[in-house]
Amino acid sequence: MAAKGKQTSGRGQRELRVRVKTAKGRKLSSTRWLERQLNDPYVQAARREGYRGRAAYKIIELDDKYRFLRPGARVVDLGCAPGGWLQVAVARVNALGEDRSKPVGRVLGVDLQEVDPLPGAETHVLDFLEVGADDKVRAWLGGRADVVMSDMAAASSGHRQTDHLRIIALCEAAAEFAFDVLEEGGTFVAKVLAGGAESDLQARLKQRFTKVANVKPPASRADSAEKYVVATGFRLAPAEPEA
Repeated sequence: MAAKGKQTSGRGQRELRVRVKTAKGRKLSSTRWLERQLNDPYVQAARREGYRGRAAYKIIELDDKYRFLRPGARVVDLGCAPGGWLQVAVARVNALGEDRSKPVGRVLGVDLQEVDPLPGAETHVLDFLEVGADDKVRAWLGGRADVVMSDMAAASSGHRQTDHLRIIALCEAAAEFAFDVLEEGGTFVAKVLAGGAESDLQARLKQRFTKVANVKPPASRADSAEKYVVATGFRLAPAEPEA
């Protein structure tokens, strides 16, 4: 992975930074966003290494630490567009079978929009909240998943607390979906926003997983409130007794 430090012109010299002038008709906020993109080492690395977005480095860093994308794993990526997380999963679970000494995994992505085809990944247009979505995913996979991951974020309202509540609700829905499709011992990874309303989600995850960690990977921008929950060791619910 590319170095995370800021680009410099040499030891002891000042940082090289691209500055963008505000064009006529363009908002200052847009100029600041463009300047941040041009100077973001993860954006630069993604372009250089062929990833579909800087978010790919978040799942790389999380998997480097928790090792859930193992060769042979069956992975479901919720809200997978544009496909950066899929790219990482394909390589790490050996979905293309390029390493013949290791088992071949499966990578399945679902999103509300079409996703550009990606070798080694199967994608579907699907609202994971719809009734029967879990049955469709299990059928596509031919069984249960080893990993359910989500980098989804609710549309921003501009109000921090409202956005926090929205993304927590989305993460809770993703967790419930994971409960329906994960295999025993599976892993759930999802984005949340720090803000104080996560206690119910944490309690629910701790009921169904042996370990629940909260982490902010280095690729998450320092000024962002996002963090990721990584829940490992999924426990299937005991079967209900027959009547």
